[in-house]
Amino acid sequence: EVQLVESGGGLVQAGGSLRLSCAASGFTFDDYAIGWFRQAPGKEREGVSCIGASDGSTYYGDSVKGRFTISSDTAKNTVYLQMNSLKPEDTAVYYCAAYYSGGYYCVIGYEFPYWGQGTQVTVSS
Repeated sequence: EVQLVESGGGLVQAGGSLRLSCAASGFTFDDYAIGWFRQAPGKEREGVSCIGASDGSTYYGDSVKGRFTISSDTAKNTVYLQMNSLKPEDTAVYYCAAYYSGGYYCVIGYEFPYWGQGTQVTVSS
């Protein structure tokens, strides 16, 4: 059974940092692309970042470029999202998701069949 479990969300002041983790199980981690998405109340879901688990290629949405960093640890089957210089507009539920890509070249607009339960990130002003 494919499982994606997010952790690391919380409440932080503007300008602060958080690191989200996405622990994956039930599939061959190296063969997948893993993405981070977020959804704020009343807004559409937004693709934040993604990574090819095997080749490490990355994508960042324009709103987070230069502030967020995605990385993967294949030994731990875990993807991280380091979020720095957080802004109130980063407040959302953050989800990780996965699709089979051969481990290469994550495409944020691709259909991701596997999703975690989400973790809340709240940035106060």
